[in-house]
Amino acid sequence: MPYPGRTSTHEPDPELARWAAPGHNLPDDVKAYIVREYQAGRSLRELAEITGRSHGAVRNILQRAGVPRRGRGASRLTS
Repeated sequence: MPYPGRTSTHEPDPELARWAAPGHNLPDDVKAYIVREYQAGRSLRELAEITGRSHGAVRNILQRAGVPRRGRGASRLTS
């Protein structure tokens, strides 16, 4: 029996997801959005769903930007 997939709780933002097609380089403002939202507490999974990118693509953007990652299952950041 196959393992059931996760259901998405976030609809892709059409303006951000239009850059999700293969071969499209992500504009700097979208990369900045991903960094800013991750630092504000959004998860990699949420950002992947919103931007239409893969989990790995979002992780790579954060890594290249020098953003320290939170541990698995870490609580959301609070101000």
